[in-house]
Amino acid sequence: MTDLTMENHGELIASDRVEGTAVYNRQGERLGKISNFMVDKRSGQVRYAVLSFGGFLGMGHDHYPLPWSMLTYDTGQQGYVVDLDKQLLDNAPRYGADKRPDYDDGYGRNVYQYYGLIYPW
Repeated sequence: MTDLTMENHGELIASDRVEGTAVYNRQGERLGKISNFMVDKRSGQVRYAVLSFGGFLGMGHDHYPLPWSMLTYDTGQQGYVVDLDKQLLDNAPRYGADKRPDYDDGYGRNVYQYYGLIYPW
């Protein structure tokens, strides 16, 4: 687990400190970890945190794009917390490590709609 409290740089954090950070649901269950995040090239805004979990020894795990706005950092957990149940991930948009989708508007709308959010772009 990445300890994000080791270095305090105000409200900013380096991307390599986010990758690998655990993600929990509100019940305290570990859902996985952030494998990477997707940043809008023009605005610089983070749009998605990509949650990875499953598989064995890092092989065969799936990647679940979560709208960045769904995550909250919890210093007590030393990880991100998201308000969703593990079963919701059963049918969530996901992809394998070798099948990264095009993060176009259609894909974005699908991801946001699945989680009951309005696609803001």
